[in-house]
Amino acid sequence: MKLKVKVDDRYYDVEIDDLKSRPILVSVDGEAFEVWPESKTAYSTGQIQRSIKDKEEKPSLPSLSVDQKIKILDEDSRSDTPSPEPVNLKAVRAPIPGVITAITVQPGSDVSVGQELCKLEAMKMNNSIRASKAGRIASVHISIGQTVKHNELLMEYA
Repeated sequence: MKLKVKVDDRYYDVEIDDLKSRPILVSVDGEAFEVWPESKTAYSTGQIQRSIKDKEEKPSLPSLSVDQKIKILDEDSRSDTPSPEPVNLKAVRAPIPGVITAITVQPGSDVSVGQELCKLEAMKMNNSIRASKAGRIASVHISIGQTVKHNELLMEYA
């Protein structure tokens, strides 16, 4: 989905991939972001690099709204807090806590975007965990019947 978003008299070109996948891949003026709607903050998949002409004046990034408000981490909010863990684009993490009921891939499997990787039961519902990108699965860190926590590492891409 492609949008043109106006924030404070400035327009941004926003492209949003599949809203059902996790993380949701979003591009704002060509800069890529991974968005986890379950959390309040999205981290850039690349480093946030901005040219700052005056050290006192720092640019702010816009807030976006897609089904719920998503705040993009800007440099001002990072200055007082410890640096977050870098986003690991090779990691597949549990979007919710639950029990693994099926694993449909194994190490060495080639997967495409949207392909089911495993099923996670939470609150008596089976949730399909799908590939957010195409690639090859390097390792599977889960087994059927295993209880996983939110954001726990499930698999890794090669």
